[in-house]
Amino acid sequence: MIAASLAHQVRPAWIEAAGLAALLLSPAMLVQPVEAATSTIGRTWPIVEPDALREIEGKLSSLPPMASKFAPRSDWTAMRSAALGVTRRNAVRTVVPFYTLGDDIRLPDGRTLYPKGFTFNPLTYVRLPQRLIVVHAVEIGWALNEARPTDWILLASGPSPSPDPIALSQKVGRPIFILEEAVRQRLGLTVAPVIISQVGQTLKLEETQLPLSAKRDHHQ
Repeated sequence: MIAASLAHQVRPAWIEAAGLAALLLSPAMLVQPVEAATSTIGRTWPIVEPDALREIEGKLSSLPPMASKFAPRSDWTAMRSAALGVTRRNAVRTVVPFYTLGDDIRLPDGRTLYPKGFTFNPLTYVRLPQRLIVVHAVEIGWALNEARPTDWILLASGPSPSPDPIALSQKVGRPIFILEEAVRQRLGLTVAPVIISQVGQTLKLEETQLPLSAKRDHHQ
C-alpha cells in the first residue's frame, strides 16, 4: 500500500527529474488534434450567443502588432540550451537519476508519508517510454537519422551559438526540444551527441563520436 502511494505521489517528481515537464512546455512541442464521435439525444436548439472564438479572433485582429515590442527569440533566456562538450570517443555509462523531495508528502489526515529531503530513484516506479537524443545543432542530421518516431531530440549549446529551436523544428518537420541546465545536471550529461535510454532502474548513456562527414549543419 505504501509503495502504491509512493508511486502515485512521486510521479510529478519523475516528470521533473526526467525533464518531461520542460519538454512538454517547450515551444517546439507539437500538439496533435483529437477526434471524437458525437451523438444527439433529445431535442436541440440553435445557439444564439456569438461564437466566443470568433469574438476573440476579431478582437485580436484589431490590436496593433506586438512582435516589435519584444526582443528577438535568440535573446530569450528561456530559449537557451545548456552547454555540453563534444564527444571525443565512444563510451557507454550508466546513471541513477536520484531525486530528493523538496517538500513533505503528507497523507489526507496530515501525517507525513515521506519527509522533505527523502531521496529515491524514480526509475524504481516508472519507465521512460522513449529515448532522449541530445545533440549540438551540427549533429541534427545524425539525430534525425537515428531517432525513432517516439524519441525526443534535445538541443544542447556548444562552441557555436544554437539556432532558434522553433525555426529548426519547423524546418526539419519534427519537434526539437531545449536541453535545460537542470536536466543536464540531473542526468549527468557532459558531452553530446549522446543517446539516453532506460535499462532497468538506471539510465544508459551512449556517447558517440561522430566523423566530420556526419556533422552537417542542417539549421542554416
